[in-house]
Amino acid sequence: MSKTSHKSGYVSIVGNPNVGKSTLVNALIGKDLTITTPKAQTTRHRILGLINGQNYQLVLSDTPGIIEPAYEMQNSMMKFVKESLIDADVLIYMIAIDEDQTKDQKLFDKIKKIKIPLLVLINKIDCSNQKDLELAVSHWSSVFPSAKIIPISALTGFYIEELLQLLIKLLPESPAYFPKDQLSDKSERFFVNEAIRKSILQIYDQEVPYSVEVITESFKEEEKIIRIRSVIFVERDTQKGIIIGNKGEQLKRVGTIARMDLQTFFGKKVHLELFVKVEKNWRSNPKQLKRFGYQQ
Repeated sequence: MSKTSHKSGYVSIVGNPNVGKSTLVNALIGKDLTITTPKAQTTRHRILGLINGQNYQLVLSDTPGIIEPAYEMQNSMMKFVKESLIDADVLIYMIAIDEDQTKDQKLFDKIKKIKIPLLVLINKIDCSNQKDLELAVSHWSSVFPSAKIIPISALTGFYIEELLQLLIKLLPESPAYFPKDQLSDKSERFFVNEAIRKSILQIYDQEVPYSVEVITESFKEEEKIIRIRSVIFVERDTQKGIIIGNKGEQLKRVGTIARMDLQTFFGKKVHLELFVKVEKNWRSNPKQLKRFGYQQ
């Protein structure tokens, strides 16, 4: 690459739920841009994270985990995955060390036939041993004979810097797609919503976290503080009671955890007001899914 040339490109990351896609994005960027929890389906949207250098811009596309959709929201989530294959300049298919199959055979076959550079990342090798790693590399090399198979640990940072340099090398020559001082394609309000949803995923069990969506109605940044007002939507009255808890204690806990994360993210003091409303069966309602950003 000459001194005057510039590289830019989209690197899409796809894989089964809970293989570490969001952890990888955060490790490459060096900031907790996308939320991560041990629960499957933590990522619901396609999120672009930008890594900028003087002569390059790497656009990382984090996507929901590949699943068999059970309702309309999950159909929209899988559309995000398929869209990420269309505009990708480099594709990362990410797997955990202990898995050997995908959740969507048609998508799997499409990935195998893709013409752009394909990297198969075997993640979570810190949880394995040399023998199992060698077996995994051998297996995936036979499945993807044209791909580059790379063992990594997104959590511990093993091979992350080397991976970043490889991705930059694979980018096509192009001007930047986004302003160089931008971190993501998403707004501040989106990251507020995600921080609140992350705290709910951490606190509540079973179905409740998956029935939740968040909208930030007000985001006012002052010199020393950001004042935020957000609404948590649930599908049933019983879920509203669980989220609020006895005398509002659970909702207060959600707000405390989210506020601490947001203060770290924005580097400024945050005042957060939370409210809970019922929006019946929103996950299957096209109008509500559009409102929540799942459909165009």
